[in-house]
This record gives sequence, C-alpha cells and structure tokens, in this order.
Amino acid sequence: MNMRFLLLLLAAMLVALPLCAPDVQARDTRHVFSIQEALDIGKARGVLGDDIKFYFGDQQHPAVDATLSKGVVTNKKTNSVNKSDAEACHWTMLSALMQLQERARKDGGNAVINIASYYKKKTFTSREQFECYAGNLMNGVALIGDVVRLKP
Repeated sequence: MNMRFLLLLLAAMLVALPLCAPDVQARDTRHVFSIQEALDIGKARGVLGDDIKFYFGDQQHPAVDATLSKGVVTNKKTNSVNKSDAEACHWTMLSALMQLQERARKDGGNAVINIASYYKKKTFTSREQFECYAGNLMNGVALIGDVVRLKP
C-alpha cells in the first residue's frame, strides 16, 4: 500500500469516528426532594443527632441569642452507581446536614437557620424541599446556612 492511501484511510476513519461513538454526554439532572423525608431517613439510620436543630428557609425558630457563623456552605458529593437518584440524593443531603451539624458543634451553636440549597452558588430556598443534581456517577447537594445559638 502506498503512504498516500494509508493517510487518506486514516483521515476518513478520524472523520467517521464521532459518528460511531456512543453519546457520552455528562448528566446533571436537577431534582427536588422532601427535606422531611431526608430527615426521617437520617433519624431512622441514627446519623443525625438531636443536639443541633435545622431550620430551612424562613421557617420559624426561637429567638437567636448569638449568630456564630454566617453563610456556612457545605458541598457534598456522593457516588450514585447502583442507586436511584432519590436514594443517592437523600444520602448526599444527609451528608451535607451532618457537616452542618459538625460545624455548629465546633462553633458552639445549637441550630443552623436560614438553610437553603446552594448548588453552583445559586440559591433555592424552601421550607419543604432541597435541590440535588444527579450525574452518571456522582450527585451533589450544596447547602448554605447560619450557625446560631438559640435562646432557651
């Protein structure tokens, strides 16, 4: 075979390759799930303590004695292989809440208030729902909130 023919054959293969390749686009599907359902799962699994309270959005709470950390962000990712989006998102939400709990304990707080979803620095505020983005291999939940000490 001559060299020119081989180069033409190689060029034709490179042009045709994208036409034959499977679609490997990354998935970033937005889901909105129940906060209460995630909290119930966390309590059933014993992963969330009762010493730190969570208040979402503009949910009513006792008066604040002291604001200890404002705008605390948590951004958790979890492997979603062999899990439904709902199952993976609930687990990721629990991981994010556990991180907020640990921060509140470290700062001497007893609650995290004004909690909102904060995925890619875009705020989604709700008393009842959180936002989760699911991909082919991973999913993510990001939260933002204020660590406080509430009056007894």
